[in-house]
Amino acid sequence: MTALLHVDGLSKSFGGLKAIDEIDFDVEDGEIRGLIGPNGSGKSTFFNLISGVYSVDAGAVTFDGKNITNWQPHEIAAAGVARTFQLLRMFTEMTVLENLMIGHHCHVKYGTFAGIFRVQKVAREEKEIHDEMMDILSFIGLADFAGVPASELSIGQRRLLALGRAIAMKPKLLMLDEPAAGLSPVNVDNLMNIMVQLKKKYGLTVIVVEHILKVVMDTCDRVSVLDHGVKISEGTPEFVRDDHAVIEAYLGKEMEDDEVRRAMAV
Repeated sequence: MTALLHVDGLSKSFGGLKAIDEIDFDVEDGEIRGLIGPNGSGKSTFFNLISGVYSVDAGAVTFDGKNITNWQPHEIAAAGVARTFQLLRMFTEMTVLENLMIGHHCHVKYGTFAGIFRVQKVAREEKEIHDEMMDILSFIGLADFAGVPASELSIGQRRLLALGRAIAMKPKLLMLDEPAAGLSPVNVDNLMNIMVQLKKKYGLTVIVVEHILKVVMDTCDRVSVLDHGVKISEGTPEFVRDDHAVIEAYLGKEMEDDEVRRAMAV
């Protein structure tokens, strides 16, 4: 398999604090990769560096063969990287379907001139877009809410909508920042199924940051672990679950190893 994302020696400091310290990180095409670590370990900062929210102090980010280090977020998105955020950013006055169409807008083929003078072509494309967006809503379980204002959705439903909007961008790489936050246990299981199907249905490569360890351990091909801005472990979920460095750094020395492994398996 080929590395779709290659991160080499990535570093970022805020004042005197080194938030990310010379991290190397490869994600293969078609992989579902988990990123875990204790609070303050640098996971969100790492996401923000890759997606262009923060500038890189040192190191390089290569995506799909292009050096995208310190590109603007919209340039990185146009290159094929979509992400969700911990803080939900919905257009609450718009419907669920319209929010999805916002994510898809960069793929609309017709311009203003065509919209005015080529009515049949525009109508045909708009129907295709509508059908495609409804297919995504069905995929994430929100088809029945297509005409509902986003403001009326629960927090869990808004997280699913954020995921759908990212899918609508038709990325090659999808970065999910705590997608299970606020979801009920039933919807957590639904999310896990969606994550597995993302690769099968849309051919997506996925990186997920998540505190609900069951999501990462049961869906990811490989898991990377950060602690104080340093990558301390990487491998299969089984390898990471048994890594003593992870047990100490992630969940603390006060717990017995067997207790920690059981906690990471739930």
